[in-house]
Amino acid sequence: MTSSATRIGIIGSAGRMGQAIAAAISEAGHVLAGGIDKDGDVAALAAQSDVLVDFSSQAALEGNLDAATTAGVPVVIGTTGLEERHHFLIDHAAETIPVLQTGNTSLGVTLLAHLVKEAASRLGEDWDIEIVETHHRMKVDAPSGTALLLGEAAAEARSIDLATDAERGRDGMTGKRGTGTIGFAALRGGTVAGDHSVLFLGAHERLTLSHLAEDRSIFAKGAVRACEWLASQSAGRYTMPEVLGL
Repeated sequence: MTSSATRIGIIGSAGRMGQAIAAAISEAGHVLAGGIDKDGDVAALAAQSDVLVDFSSQAALEGNLDAATTAGVPVVIGTTGLEERHHFLIDHAAETIPVLQTGNTSLGVTLLAHLVKEAASRLGEDWDIEIVETHHRMKVDAPSGTALLLGEAAAEARSIDLATDAERGRDGMTGKRGTGTIGFAALRGGTVAGDHSVLFLGAHERLTLSHLAEDRSIFAKGAVRACEWLASQSAGRYTMPEVLGL
């Protein structure tokens, strides 16, 4: 352990991501301050941590944010499937503490989103955008948080609203594809950690930007990198691209 070691507390420690993060904390030379799961004492965990990382559930987010703000402890949120109400709570907490919320902690995916935004800003709306994601059979939300993150990157580059300009769940006679919209397709099966491809489909040519996750440890290492960075920030809401200086 070095003098710069960060005490990281895990919310959702018994899950697969929680276990992977615990291993990544040790590998990076930091300190595992503790871990909790459903009905655990998040306030006690916050009190003994320099930063919290939350991979639990949407239902637990409000309580977790309350404990973090009370203790004045930064928190990295990797929980997916968040709704508008959750983002309001995060914005409120970010007035008091540093909060980093992301749909994916992989450094590779973070760079992919940057490249997607660059491509979308330079290719006109005559280039259709489709986002295809594949995950293990146990994943409950679709599209994935990462797919939505990539969609938001493309939508921002094109100055459109993803909430109204997305095409999902095509089935049957769907009619002509909307110009300038962003399509999503979600595949589920097996033990896939997470594959994402963004297709730019133009006339007689296409460009594909992809990221394939081979092991859950990449997300854990990215989460620990985010914790390292966030621990020294002032109150505010942050994203993974800022961790990489993008």
